[in-house]
Amino acid sequence: MAEITAALVKELREKTGAGMMDCKKALTETDGDLEGAVDWLRTKGLAAAAKKAGRAASEGLVGVAVDGANGAIVEINAETDFVARNDTFQGFVGSVANIALEAGSDLNALNSAAMPDSDRNVGEELTHLISTIGENMTMRRAATISVTKGALASYVHSAISPGLGKIGVLVGLESDADADKLSEVGKQIAMHIAAAKPLSVSQDDLDPEELEREKSILAEQARDSGKPENIIEKMVEGRLRKYYEEVCLLDQVFVINGETKISDVLAKAGNDLGAPVSVSGFALFVLGEGVEKKEEDFAAEVAAAAAG
Repeated sequence: MAEITAALVKELREKTGAGMMDCKKALTETDGDLEGAVDWLRTKGLAAAAKKAGRAASEGLVGVAVDGANGAIVEINAETDFVARNDTFQGFVGSVANIALEAGSDLNALNSAAMPDSDRNVGEELTHLISTIGENMTMRRAATISVTKGALASYVHSAISPGLGKIGVLVGLESDADADKLSEVGKQIAMHIAAAKPLSVSQDDLDPEELEREKSILAEQARDSGKPENIIEKMVEGRLRKYYEEVCLLDQVFVINGETKISDVLAKAGNDLGAPVSVSGFALFVLGEGVEKKEEDFAAEVAAAAAG
């Protein structure tokens, strides 16, 4: 059997854009024949998938799954909204969300997990979808939430099918109250989170770097007024309170009634249900948030297609 050298693997990788391990396997299967390995990768759909990997993927779906006290949320991106309406893609996202209940939020573990009723793992199934559907797709992120006692609620905004949409929320409520009644409160809180998009549960949970950055910005804005430093400090304190009301869940005004702070909503729920209610955590995924969307005019797109 021919020796599979690192240089040969590198050459095949540069030629096809496929992953290192896939290239090594292809060369092993073809006894070191470079062109045979290219054909092997193309047959498996791996070379085709790699060529699509450079395309911007900012569409797709968010999938949410809940099993008792455990919940998972995933975002899988594709190039166009058309793919989100594909039944096969929808089934894949739903399956991955359910797999994440066990596999957790680590993407390496999630990609390595077995797909149900398949001899592929999640990562291999995604590669297969890229080849068959013809668009670049990426497993962007995953998160899990669980509660020890209480209820786990979810909400998917404008769901195209159960648990699938463009905005997904999981929220955990810790309480000794009746789980069914607690779930009703949780659903409303989840809907609020989807609309108000908080960054943290409370002021204590804010990212310290993000908070310091905000303080610096507010201080510079206040100094532009020409006020003395002691006045500037008070101005920053006042503006920080406004900032907390915008980004901290407990400080936000409940979007459903537009009057009550979330902290007061939870306090009332605790009184009504006969046990204190607190938010243990939440996860909010907005499809494509923070992903740079590639924009090309039609002429450029045609030229690129003609050149390729």
